[in-house]
Amino acid sequence: MFASKKRILKGMMAGTALFAGLVAPVVQAVDIEGQIRWDLTDLYASGDAWTAAHDKALEDIKGLAKYQGTLGDSAEQLQKASDEISAVYKEVIRLFVYATLKGDEDMRESADQERLSQARSLFAKMGQAVAFTNPEILTVGSEKIESFIKSNPGLNNHAFTLRDTLRREDHTLGLEAEGVLANAGETLAGPQSIYGLLANAAIEWPTVTLSTGEEVTLNQAGYSKYRAVQNRDDRKKVFDAFWSTWKKYEAPLGATLDNHVKGHIFTAKSRKYDSALASATSGSNIPTTVYKELVAAANENLPAMHAYLKLRQRMLGLDDLHYYDIYPESTALDREFSLDEAKELTLQSLQPFGEEYLAALREGFQQEWMHVYPQPGKRPGAYMFGSAYDVHPYLLLNYNKGFEDVSTFSHEWGHAVHTMLSKKNNSFENFSYSTYTAELASTTNEVLLQEYLLAKDLSDEERLYYIDRALEGIRGTFFRQTMFAEFELKIHELAESGQPLSGQKMTEIYLELLKKYHGHDQGVMTIDDAYGIEWAYIPHFYRNFYVYQYATSITGGTAFAERMREGDGDATTDYVNVLKAGGSEYPYYLLQKNGIDLATREPYDILIGRMNRLMEEASDILDRMGK
Repeated sequence: MFASKKRILKGMMAGTALFAGLVAPVVQAVDIEGQIRWDLTDLYASGDAWTAAHDKALEDIKGLAKYQGTLGDSAEQLQKASDEISAVYKEVIRLFVYATLKGDEDMRESADQERLSQARSLFAKMGQAVAFTNPEILTVGSEKIESFIKSNPGLNNHAFTLRDTLRREDHTLGLEAEGVLANAGETLAGPQSIYGLLANAAIEWPTVTLSTGEEVTLNQAGYSKYRAVQNRDDRKKVFDAFWSTWKKYEAPLGATLDNHVKGHIFTAKSRKYDSALASATSGSNIPTTVYKELVAAANENLPAMHAYLKLRQRMLGLDDLHYYDIYPESTALDREFSLDEAKELTLQSLQPFGEEYLAALREGFQQEWMHVYPQPGKRPGAYMFGSAYDVHPYLLLNYNKGFEDVSTFSHEWGHAVHTMLSKKNNSFENFSYSTYTAELASTTNEVLLQEYLLAKDLSDEERLYYIDRALEGIRGTFFRQTMFAEFELKIHELAESGQPLSGQKMTEIYLELLKKYHGHDQGVMTIDDAYGIEWAYIPHFYRNFYVYQYATSITGGTAFAERMREGDGDATTDYVNVLKAGGSEYPYYLLQKNGIDLATREPYDILIGRMNRLMEEASDILDRMGK
């Protein structure tokens, strides 16, 4: 009963700043006058109140042991145990949310970081306390559990979780074997920890001198900043220095990822899955055909990706294109957007969602739910955290008045309204949704924002900017994440077939994919062999077939947005139904019954159709501009 609830934290702390590196620097910007901050007293009145609630939760967790061995006694006993476990877990989550938010206000405050450590420890204790539930439910058996559910309406809120536990019966081992796997957990997590230490503490970062005379250090943050400079020679210098540094660590980083992959395969085999992919997608009951259809669709549509890269070359005014030309802005927008303008643009662009959605959005805008501007010590990036069931969602932003900040604002409010509608329509046990639908709810907002702006009477320069932002989103979220997904699948399949993996082999595989996706052999973009080490920079390969969901999300979100743009009368109802369902249904089947089947080619064709439409308009604009 407990395992499936872990998604409450994983699925509902949704963020925008993805794949920018491993560790972002703490925000050091000066405080902005009129700082808009969230009100955490909706969670706990004070730090002392949090401590009192924490101590009580700790005692409540200990009290759950009385239910071990009783879950099959009667329907009433199962309900009593399930209700109490949910109540305690709900409070543990609330404690964790407060500690996280408070800690992110100023990451230099040691007391807040200590509180967060306490919250993590409490969460771990909760997991240990209820570890008996799933094996015990399986021992009771599906026939008896089903009879309990049918005879006792009080189990309705727990029915989905109970049946989900029973669904995994063939992949759940005996009590002793489960204990062995549990004890191996720390060892299996070792490669990820080692990677974090290597990537964040052991690498000696290079320094380079730019054409301006500025000497810069190319650590994670430095690379993210200077890879996009306008001077092309500087970009090449940055790329060459950064990736040659990673190359020095190819062997240990390869051994680390190899061990992680082997550990994943070990767990999958132990649980009797056909493959590591099947094991990874089984948690949300997503067919492996979705993953494979995504990769196939991306490969089939690489000509569209290559066409975009040629268009980008044209916008940059370059005679040829190299991989170090992927990040600089090819267009610019000389405009700032106030927070009020961001709110209004978000409201107006999301009109297709209907009044129920918009009412929730307006309610949120009027409350103290956001921490808006950068300030010293604040966590960088942006996220929505909505896991505290009885409380509204919270949003952390670092708003700097650019268009990307408006897009991020709309993105995070997509997560927030998803959370609001899910909580309104589901019990605590069923409100938490998976990443598979979470990112769809945010990327759809971004697509509608782009389409709303492009429907306005704009100058050619403005139109080209918004089109380029939309196309970059497709490149970065669909094609790049699918390239990652294909790499991850390839190294797992090689390991499953018994072939050895090394850092050098991984570089060869990744380089081949880089060249394929970016049209190296077709003369579209030159990929230097030195850049094949990029795989070592991506921490998400330690998350077991996770990144593909960003690509499926932009696909599903675009399919919904295009249906609305074309006047499909059912599109709004279908979309809002997905949001309101929360975690009460498996995400693939939830989308399927609302018109989006990501195991078929249709939604991918819609995405590429939009991409081609935007590229055609961009080309026409460039013709008019004489470029």
